[in-house]
Amino acid sequence: MSVDRSDPGGPSRDPGTGDLRTNQEQDQGSTDFGFREVPAGEKAARVRAVFDSVAGRYDLMNDLMSGGLHRLWKRYTAWRAEPCAGQRILDAAGGTGDLARLLAPEVGPRGRVVVQDINTEMLRTGRRRLADAGLVGNLVWLGADSEALPLPGDAFDTATMAFGLRNVTRKGRALIELHRVLKPGGRLFILEFSRPAAPLRPLYDAYSFGLIPALGQLVTGDRESYRYLVESIRQHPDQETLREMLEDAGFADAAYTDLTGGIVALHTGRKPGAD
Repeated sequence: MSVDRSDPGGPSRDPGTGDLRTNQEQDQGSTDFGFREVPAGEKAARVRAVFDSVAGRYDLMNDLMSGGLHRLWKRYTAWRAEPCAGQRILDAAGGTGDLARLLAPEVGPRGRVVVQDINTEMLRTGRRRLADAGLVGNLVWLGADSEALPLPGDAFDTATMAFGLRNVTRKGRALIELHRVLKPGGRLFILEFSRPAAPLRPLYDAYSFGLIPALGQLVTGDRESYRYLVESIRQHPDQETLREMLEDAGFADAAYTDLTGGIVALHTGRKPGAD
């Protein structure tokens, strides 16, 4: 199964619903790239460069940085998604396919899991890894921008996104796109770093800014990419703000569950319509 190598870095289309009040980066000329401000049109290319640099050891770094907890967070997400035989699932910003690896066996040969990511090097790494594990046939690997998905509307039973939303330039547009491609009654699950409980913050900050970039330098030879990833977590909307963004994008029953003291949160929503 081939990766779609179409250039995902072109201008995104306007879904026609207007700007979201909680998505401050939209159409203002600049946006955050970590703690730096960059032209909005440059962020996607910068993010691709980060993940091009770390793709080969991305999964190893996730294990080291989280002590393996990221696997438990993703298993919880897959469990909450309740994948069933024959379903069509979109794993947006799916990277190297950790969630797809859990979802594909559950949807079976009649189902499909579409793994979409802006970074084709991450997709290539994931496709090789899952093929080596014997997962082929019901996986589609799609190189595309989350803000402008080349997918039909009302097409998926479920959409997931794990640790990808904070890297999107216009998060509100990505949420609108996820809403568009879901079937009425379809559900969204977004797993993302968030704002930890106050007692955890000093230790979490010391670990994040002190150890993670140094670990990135040691394992991947790239300190700056991991400094960006740490900074991007701090720039990401907190739990309540992201819940409001889901509502603004049209999702019903928007809610979140804190994991590991709020270091990570699982946000959920449903596209109104059929039960």
